[in-house]
Formats: sequence, C-alpha cells, structure tokens
Amino acid sequence: MYGMVKTIRNSVVGQYPSCHITNRLEERRAKSRALRQERRRKPDKPDDFVTYEDSGSDEETPQQQEEILNTSYNICDFVRSRENNLFERRSYNFEQTTRYVLTHDMLRETQINLGYVNKVFCSKWLSNRQVVFGTKCNKLLIYDVNMRRVDAIPTLSANRVNHPEVQGGLHSIEINTSRSYLATGARNSADIAVYRLPTLDPVCVGENGHRDLIMGMCWLDDQFLVSGSKDSRLALWRINEDYMDFPDGGKESCPTFATINPLSIRDCRTAQRIRSLCFNKEFREIAALSLNGYIHIFNAETFKQKLSRKLPNCQDNVSIAYHSDGLYAIGCRSYTILLDTRTLQTIKKITSRYSGCGIRATSFEGNLLTVGTGLGMLLFYDIRAGKYLESSVNAARTVTLKCSKGIVYPEDEMDGFNVKYVPAIYTHCYDSTGMRLFAAGGPLPATLVGNYAGVWQ
Repeated sequence: MYGMVKTIRNSVVGQYPSCHITNRLEERRAKSRALRQERRRKPDKPDDFVTYEDSGSDEETPQQQEEILNTSYNICDFVRSRENNLFERRSYNFEQTTRYVLTHDMLRETQINLGYVNKVFCSKWLSNRQVVFGTKCNKLLIYDVNMRRVDAIPTLSANRVNHPEVQGGLHSIEINTSRSYLATGARNSADIAVYRLPTLDPVCVGENGHRDLIMGMCWLDDQFLVSGSKDSRLALWRINEDYMDFPDGGKESCPTFATINPLSIRDCRTAQRIRSLCFNKEFREIAALSLNGYIHIFNAETFKQKLSRKLPNCQDNVSIAYHSDGLYAIGCRSYTILLDTRTLQTIKKITSRYSGCGIRATSFEGNLLTVGTGLGMLLFYDIRAGKYLESSVNAARTVTLKCSKGIVYPEDEMDGFNVKYVPAIYTHCYDSTGMRLFAAGGPLPATLVGNYAGVWQ
C-alpha cells in the first residue's frame, strides 16, 4: 500500500511520532542510488521519451529530512487521523489504488448477460454502482453493479422531415464537468440526445447538425458540446434549458423534451470520416481523429480549424485520449502512438505485446494508459516508467486482463468462422475510486451479431 496514502503526523506523546525512524533516511538514499544506477545503464534500444522524478539528489535540507521522518504511509494512520479529525496533513492517491489492485491480481470479472444486443461501443460510470452504455442496435442501457440488473433508457427522436433517418448505433457517451448532463446519440444516429443527471430525464434532441452517423463527442464546459460525424463535419451545441422551448404535453403525458439546432457547423478539411474527439483543456483545443490517418486541431474559442497533421504509418485509427501532461494517445492497428500536444510530434510508439490485436479503445487513469484490444484483452502501460505495468505476483509477466468469451448468435455467424472466438473491447471506463473497471464490446467482424460486457472489481 506504499504511496497510496500519506499523512504528515504530529507527535502526541514524546518528542517524535511513531513513524520517526532515522533508518528511513538511509533506506531512501539507497533506493535513490539504485534508481540512478539503473537509469545510467545503456539499454539495447534507448527510449525516445524519458521522464524523471522531481528530486534525484541525496542532499536534502534538515527541514526536508524532518518532514520525511514525520510522514507515514500507513493506511491505518491515515484512517485514525481522519476519524479523530486531527490537525495533520493527509492526502490520498487514487491512481495508486488502481495500480495496486492491478499489479496484485485483485480484480475479478463479473460478466453481464445482455441478451440479444449487438456490440457495446461506449460507456460511462454514473456513480459507484451504476454504469451506462450504448450499443450498435441503438439501445441505451444501465447496469446496476449491486443489484446486477440491466435497465433500458428510451432513446429520443425528433421529426426530421427533410433528411432520411440514419441508424448506426450509439458510438459516444459524454458527461459534462458538473455531471449535470449526459450526451449521446439519439434514435436517429445523426442527432444528439441530452439527458439530465442523475434522473436521466430527457432534456433535448439536437438535429440538423450532421448528415451521417455521429462517432465522437466532447464537452467544452457545462454548456457547450462538440460532436463529430462520418460526414467529416463538427457541430457546436449549447445545452442551456433557459433558452429551450419545451412543448406542453399535459399532466398525464410522458416527459417532454426540446429540439435544438447547432450554433455552428464546420467542415473538417483533409478529413475523411471523423472517428473520435477529445478536448485539450490546457490549450483550449479540440482534437479530432479521422479514419484517413490525420489528426485535426480546432480552436475551441473560435471553433475554427487550425491545422491537420498526417500520422506516421497509422492505419485503422479509431480512438484518441488526452492526458493533462500534454499527451495524445492514439490507438492504431498494431500500436499506440503518443503525441506531444504542442507540436503533434510522435513521442513514442507503444507496440502491442500481441500481434494483430488491433487497438480499439484508449483511456488515461492518472499516468496509466489503458488499452482495449481486438483480442479480448486489456493492457496497461505506465507512461512515466515507459513500459507495460508489471505484475507484483509474477515478476515474469505484465498485467493483462483477459475477458470472457461473450455471446455470438449462431444464426448470424459467418460461414467458416471456426477459429477460437474472442470479443473486441470497444470501450472501458473506471469508476471514481479506480477500484472498478467496466469493459465491453463484441465481435470484431461487422457481420457478426453478439456482445460482451463485464465489470472487474
């Protein structure tokens, strides 16, 4: 549990607290020396990108040494200090919690029976017990972890007279910063649907923004939402109930919702089918990934395209994730690319440990990059250490979560599909504590109908 909790203790009886042991300073210096020697070794293939800790020196001031000796990493001291409301500085590292349960092989899978549902493409945790996800067959479902029950949320539809209806499934679910709204696709896959949280009451349907399937969304703040579609366009929406006209359906009618139009629509130049979006909070930029191997940058304040860059040897790129340290992670057919957000230069190519797996989903949990593959596995890459997360139970292997088989319906199975079937992981997400991981997907071939969903806890 070292590094998960931190408590700077005050002495109660005597001169020093119980954690004040002088030998801890010598142990700290020995670990620092061993780490520096390890870094000085010249590897066979040096890394393109290396990070270092803040302090690599043995020379520490007396004040720093005193604080180190008064610092306890014992979770019992943390809980006792919090329960007694002591005037001590306490901190909790949620990222370390995730690392600990992964490296010590503590997560166990609970598979979810979804019935006749085709492929889960997107998901988000609503709370520590509920996760919402969308499917290719246009179903919006909620799974309760404690009750082990799946409920359906009605999808929203608007009257689009001049445009044919598009049916392609729900490919994106996003929750705004204050967790007051949830945005996803509508019954017409070219429209957006917004629900109010935590009740999931319908708020509005956004139409006339796209002509084809919506593949990605991202919130800029609590009100403004950007959507990207296969029609190679981005649409900007404003979700503010004060400016919406809600129809009066009577006291006994179903809940009503408004219909809105986009504030602005932009053609993404050089793009062929927008596949995924993310928002760079530091530079106020929107990053869009297109299927022809380009990354496109839009100014979030002016909603104008700034530049496009061709990705190196990038095929079948379907997902992009943003890290606050200034990184984009892009999943491709055989590896994951880390890009510098300032220059869009490739920092590192993270090759997959399994050939031909295909990267289908990427996300950051602290400094841990989680990768969902087409072979039914979840991989974990430590961007600070520059390597895959190593197991503390078996030092000879890395941490890998292998998912169950899932469901494939025989009546829709391809002729001659006799190889061992494993589902593709199209989506995954952590809850707020980092102790639960939801993963879902389905068959990789487009002609197969089936699904997989499971909670690792």
